[in-house]
Amino acid sequence: MFQNLMNKKTIALIVKFAISGGLIWYLLDNVDLSAAKDKLLTADIGFLALAGIAIVVQVVICVYRWLSVMRAIDADMTFSKTLQIYMIGFFFNQALPSSVGGDGVRMYKAYKNGLSLSGAVNGVMLERVATVLALVIVVVVATPFFIDRVGDDAASWIVPAVSILGLGGVAGLVLLMGLDRLPSRFDRWRVVRGMAVLAADARRVFFAPADTMRVMGWSLTGHVNVSLAVFLLARSLDLDVSWLDCLVLMPPVLLIMTLPISIAGWGVREGAMVTAFGLIGVSAAGALVLSVMFGLWALVMGLPGGVVWLMSQDRTIEDIETPMEAR
Repeated sequence: MFQNLMNKKTIALIVKFAISGGLIWYLLDNVDLSAAKDKLLTADIGFLALAGIAIVVQVVICVYRWLSVMRAIDADMTFSKTLQIYMIGFFFNQALPSSVGGDGVRMYKAYKNGLSLSGAVNGVMLERVATVLALVIVVVVATPFFIDRVGDDAASWIVPAVSILGLGGVAGLVLLMGLDRLPSRFDRWRVVRGMAVLAADARRVFFAPADTMRVMGWSLTGHVNVSLAVFLLARSLDLDVSWLDCLVLMPPVLLIMTLPISIAGWGVREGAMVTAFGLIGVSAAGALVLSVMFGLWALVMGLPGGVVWLMSQDRTIEDIETPMEAR
């Protein structure tokens, strides 16, 4: 059974490499590489440095977002410990071609540091839910101010798509908070009992005004800050992009990147950004360089988490995976 599990993970890893490699090859084959090289070599160092500062700030915002969720469900950890674990998870997401996701690592590390299994798992899952919900809010609120930047053809599908996204976000949250309303005869199944605890924790996060404001405040701040980082990178490349453009275009890109189909989002992010920023007239070469620079900054920010992981006692992938598979 263990051998079969390892084979499945190996196959999944190979598929992710193939998708990332295929998408990158397709983009490189369809982008003016000479123009991309010129953009990269003439980047403004000052704006690059400011973007790096914004990405450092983003890590702190994400830590407070996760910490706010855990406090709402009474699964509290210290800021320093939460920062360490988040950095390790970020490292696994950005720097390792591994079948182990950073979220799974965070769940395991939080559990090993004294949280209950439900607290460790639900804390990460609900932080992700809050992140996606804030993403939906940002897109819905900002799109009316952005729509003049695109042509009528694009506007004809963007507005319905945003409306569906907003309704889907609300429906998804309602469904999540009602998972414990299943008939009692299903309670004998462990997964159903786990869903019930998740639903109860979701109501604690999203129904308690103080906790909701704290969690969503950090979530919204995170999206605004990521958009700022991308805007600063765009300025370094002298692209005709506003902060509002980044505020609308980046959330869908980040949402697509959450799909576990590539290596750290490489290829998927580039394709999504070339498509998204192409709506406002940014060249494919400019959008590709913008995406690569954003990815490289995220990679650099992930490396300190690798140092923290190497200095910890639980640093083998097998040790991290086993408790998560036993859930």
